[in-house]
Amino acid sequence: MKIEQAPPQLDRRAFIQKVLAGSVTGSLLLIYPMGGGDALDVLQPSTIPNIPEQIPGIRGEEYDIHERKFAFIVDITRCIGCGSCCVADKREYNVPDGNYRTWVERYVKDFDDQVYVDCPNGGLDGYQTPRTDIDVQVRDTFFVPKLCNMCKEAPCVQVCPVGATFTTPDGFVLMDSDRCVGCGYCIQACPYSSRFLNPITHTAEKCTWCYHRVRKGLLPACVEVCPTGARKFGSLKDETSEVYKILKGPGVLTVLKESMGTWPALYYLGARLEVI
Repeated sequence: MKIEQAPPQLDRRAFIQKVLAGSVTGSLLLIYPMGGGDALDVLQPSTIPNIPEQIPGIRGEEYDIHERKFAFIVDITRCIGCGSCCVADKREYNVPDGNYRTWVERYVKDFDDQVYVDCPNGGLDGYQTPRTDIDVQVRDTFFVPKLCNMCKEAPCVQVCPVGATFTTPDGFVLMDSDRCVGCGYCIQACPYSSRFLNPITHTAEKCTWCYHRVRKGLLPACVEVCPTGARKFGSLKDETSEVYKILKGPGVLTVLKESMGTWPALYYLGARLEVI
């Protein structure tokens, strides 16, 4: 395996883009001169984000990044497929058409236990009419919102060659778009298909659970607009939060693709075998 060393005058981002495009022979194990610094600094996500340790919250308390731990719960039994969450997310982040940071899938089950799944326009338009492309007697229909699972063992973090994807001390898997070279490795590595390549910026994007809002003491946009309370978000260190009570309660919660060993912080209430 050949290891290329970047010429001193070559910009790091440009060099890595050349490697990924195949114009520079080599691998993702790069040795890059850092001008006297750590040669492997390019692979250290902990050096990327300039996240303050504490910032004021809307209630006056400070947000201690080391003392917060959050979870997201989706109650499938409450989701009506209205698409409000998708619309709120698109407006909050100006998501390009045809791409989705969160989306809602429709599951249709017939009396032969055959399941049909569709997701026209990511669920943005809601599901006001039944499917016309299948001719079956419908036994059941339900909706499943999807978004980033904020994995504790995130494959996207592990495969990123430039440390553009990183995990914060409070458990959020985030992106540094200034570092992203658009290689798409994180998109392929995500077991939940929650990432996409922005056609305008040519960098990877995904749901962040509205980290900028959470740091200010606000709820994620999709949670705030859900008319049925199907989306729930809260701190696992706050015993008065609804999320804490649900996770500690008697109900059965599941995570998607548990066998992958990613340890998601996104839980599903009322999930069906057809989903997990």
